[in-house]
Parts: sequence; structure tokens; C-alpha cells
Amino acid sequence: MSDTAHSRPTPAQSLPVYKAEWLTVTDGANLDDPLSFGDELILDDVYELGFGAAQVRLSFHAETANTFRLAEDTEAGTAGAGLHLDCALTFMSPDGQTTDALVMVEVDSTGDINDIYVLPLAGISSKVPYQLVGVDRAGAVQKFAQVACVSFTRGTHITMASGEQRLIEQLCVGDKVLTRDDGPKAVRWIGQSTVRAVGDFAPICIKAGTLNNDNDLIVSPDHRLFIYQRSDELGAGRAELLVKVRHLLNGETVTVQDGGFVDYLQLLFDSHQIIYAEGIAAESMLIDTRTKPVLPTDLSEALGDVIPGHSDLPHAGMDVQETLLNRPDAAELLRRASTR
Repeated sequence: MSDTAHSRPTPAQSLPVYKAEWLTVTDGANLDDPLSFGDELILDDVYELGFGAAQVRLSFHAETANTFRLAEDTEAGTAGAGLHLDCALTFMSPDGQTTDALVMVEVDSTGDINDIYVLPLAGISSKVPYQLVGVDRAGAVQKFAQVACVSFTRGTHITMASGEQRLIEQLCVGDKVLTRDDGPKAVRWIGQSTVRAVGDFAPICIKAGTLNNDNDLIVSPDHRLFIYQRSDELGAGRAELLVKVRHLLNGETVTVQDGGFVDYLQLLFDSHQIIYAEGIAAESMLIDTRTKPVLPTDLSEALGDVIPGHSDLPHAGMDVQETLLNRPDAAELLRRASTR
């Protein structure tokens, strides 16, 4: 275990949030008050999102599973300020649908509250009454971790060390999967969860042929794909790229599958790997301070705080800036770049 793993800062992460002041009580005990942290909330209060409220980008570095530091490029809040995960909320809309949200609190150097933010885990609309039916402090960290986990969906074919194309749900711990960088590697852990396919949990489908894949590939929205450019079609200035699937959305060949439920599976190896799913090179689960809470307690304790192969930021520097992908033909450019 090297000192580098301890000293290297974690990369900044970004989330689209609402300022809590944009959600106010329209019926209930806290009438006219904005949404606040957990201790001040009262069940059955009804909240509405103000007309014209827009999400802002909260950029931060994770320090522990529920404490963060706002990054220099944050749109909301003050760079360098502390941020902590307060609680998870459950709202019910008039049609009986439930919507989960996370409350994050920004504090100054003395611990006083600067601002409060709300991260809805599904879309919310202005002028719709949302009744607060649940406040959960204990489960907030795990729910926040689940959002960050890169996941494949049930029915995805994974390339094994033998070349066999095996359904991900048929994999077992110890099975050897073909990795791009290290050849055959054994699966250390397989996670599985079933969630509503809405908001940040709605999977994204890359249709067959889009990136030279034989079948549709359906993954979580922040899943990163590895692209090797034979020609620099994108203008990234390098051959090896990691691209978030959500940045390839074009409404035709790369689309959100919103609605119903989705079975997500995570594959963990002793180090962060690039594996092959439906023939596309894609990352495996990366353990960091934010995602570690999804692991079973015994495995988490066995791995310790610093995991070589995960904590040393493998594949650092390969991420493509979103601005380079902000074009409807981005997926097609990457397909051409990988074949020419």
C-alpha cells in the first residue's frame, strides 16, 4: 500500500440540485417555510417546487461517505465550504407515486449552515403538491452511494476469460472475466438491486450497432465506456478515452429508458477494470468513499479504508470533457474513431 493512494485527492463529482428555498410548504404545520434539514421537518407537510425553479450544479470532493468539500468549479455554494449528507426524504404526489430525495447541508468553518440543497432521485415538477411521508437518516448514505455505482442491467452479456458470452446474472464470485488491461481476473463481489427506473436511476440504452455492439447495452447513466480512438475524431488530443453514457444521449441510438423498475448489477474486482459488455469496453465498479457503503459490512471491513487498484485512481486522466460530447453525432464520431 503506497502513500500515493492516501495523498492523491479524489476527483470532483457533480450533482444537479435544487436550493431548498425553492421548495416551500403550502399545507401543513410549517406553512410557508422552505424545506430544511431533517430535525426541522414534519411528516405530512405538503411541499411545492416554485415556478421557474432550476437545478444548479453542486460540485464537490468526497472526504468520507457523508462529508464533502465543495470544489472550485461548483456553481452552487462556496468553494472550500463543508458539505454533509443530512437525510433521505420520501414524498408522495397526488397520483400515489413516491419520489425520493436527498438533503445536503453546506456549512461554514464554524459549522453554521450556509445553505441547504435537495437532490431529487426522480423528476419533480413545479406547482405539484408533494406530501412528505418519510424522513430517513440511517439509510441516506447507502442511497447516495447507490446513485454513484456504475451498474449493468439484467440480461447483459459479459465476455469471460474463455471468450464465452455469459449473462451477468449467471456470474458467480470467483468466475474469471476478460479485462482489457490485466487479462483474466476473478470477480470479487456481485451487487444487485431493483430500483424504480426514474431520474438518476433510469438506465440508458445504447442500441445495437451504435458503438459496434451486436446487442443493445443498457447501463446506469454515469457508467463510463472505454473508447480507443484510431483517429482523433472527437478532438480530445489522445487515443484512450472514458466517456459517460449520459453524455452520449441523442434521443435515437442512445436513449433513456424511463419508467417501471430496473434490475441493476455491479461487478467488483480487486482493482478497477475495463471489461467487455455486449462487446463494448466498459468500466467495472470503482470503490471510493462515496460508493463503499453499498458493500456488505464484512467485505467493507476486510478491504479496509484504502484499496490498492481502486484508491490510486486507476484510469485517471482518460475522462472526456462533456463539452466535447455536446453534439448529437458524438456516438457516431466515437464509433468511427474506434474503427478507422
